[in-house]
Amino acid sequence: MLTKEEIRKRILNKGLIKEYIDLEKQLQPNGFDCTLNKVFKLTEAGKIDFSNKERKIPNVTELKFENEWVYLPRGVYRAVINEIVDLGNDLMAIGRPRSSLVRSGATVLTAVWDAGYKGRSEVGLVVYNENGIWLKRNARIMQLIFIKLSGETEPYRGKFYGENI
Repeated sequence: MLTKEEIRKRILNKGLIKEYIDLEKQLQPNGFDCTLNKVFKLTEAGKIDFSNKERKIPNVTELKFENEWVYLPRGVYRAVINEIVDLGNDLMAIGRPRSSLVRSGATVLTAVWDAGYKGRSEVGLVVYNENGIWLKRNARIMQLIFIKLSGETEPYRGKFYGENI
C-alpha cells in the first residue's frame, strides 16, 4: 500500500487526485480522504446480469443541500465525491468509510477502483441510524487506500471510465 508521502508525490507529480479541497487535511497516514459533492435518492430498481447487456442502473433524484447541509433519513443513497481520481496502470484503490461516519450509523459501499480508472466516482451511502444523519457539503466521508501492483496491467475502460468529469 502507498504511504502518505508516496500518495503526496503521485498527486503532485502524476495527478493521482485532482480537485481536492485541502491536500494536507485530506492526506492520511495510509490513504486519502474523499469529500461529499452531491447526494442522490434512488427512484427505481436496478437490473444486474452477467454480460451487462441487460444492466440497468437506477434513475436517481438529487437531494438539495440547505445552508450547506443535507438530512438523510434511514435508507440507501448514491453519493458523488468531489475528487477526480486518475489511477495509473500500476495502481488500484479500495474505498472505506471514515470511522466518524460509521460511528454515526452510516457507511459507504464501494467497488474496487481498477488500475487505469479515471473519474469523479459515485459510491453507495447507507444510513442505518433510525434517526438519520446530517451531512455537510464537502464532509470527509471515505478514505481511499492505494495498492501498488507488482507491474502494469490492462487499464480499466468500462462504462464508468471518465464518469462525472
